[in-house]
Amino acid sequence: MTRSDPPPQPAGAAAAKALAWTHTARFLVTAARLEQLPQLELAEIGFVGRSNAGKSTAINRLAQQKRLAFASRTPGRTQHINLFAVGPKNAPDALFADLPGYGYAAVERAAKLRWQEVMAQYLAQRRSLSGVVLLVDSRLGFTDLDQRLLRLLEPRLAGGVVRLLVLLTKADKLSRQAAAQASREATALLSRECPAHADVAVGLFSALNGSGVDDVAVRLDAWAQPRDALQTTM
Repeated sequence: MTRSDPPPQPAGAAAAKALAWTHTARFLVTAARLEQLPQLELAEIGFVGRSNAGKSTAINRLAQQKRLAFASRTPGRTQHINLFAVGPKNAPDALFADLPGYGYAAVERAAKLRWQEVMAQYLAQRRSLSGVVLLVDSRLGFTDLDQRLLRLLEPRLAGGVVRLLVLLTKADKLSRQAAAQASREATALLSRECPAHADVAVGLFSALNGSGVDDVAVRLDAWAQPRDALQTTM
């Protein structure tokens, strides 16, 4: 089901719990190839998007840490898959995966193709992948590359293996009217491109002023639960 609006405003206690959980994120491992990643029985949530969509900045905002994920003024700096453990220190219950960005023309072609192949393999093959956060610049909307990524995810969305949250980033740079229009356009595109029964949602997000952060934290906290537990709490 595609929703243009974020979940209902979470109760204060639920938001506080979820944010306390995301704030525990800490670096686990970096990998240049899929086979270098650990095989852990934990839900993984992948963050993906164009190189300048604000992916690493969003992770840092959710974790309340300035440099957990490397955010640079130069797009294309994330060249590996970086995993972050989330949850209790000695017993994490989920992983965040910061994936290489795509679409930055100044990156050398061979390197860009290598990073994008690793990213595509992760999204299509990683068994523990439970959810994907696709970051799209709210001022630009879906680019051709973003739509290609949706088509890559379609089989796993259709099978109910992976859930999708599209975050329209940098929403603070839009007027309220423009933000609402961006959300409507994104929802319409997802309705066309994604399987009708897939678990897909859209939300406006700003790492600068914090809008949408609570809602995202609550959703990701729910994704980290086992599927059977999720059915009883949603």
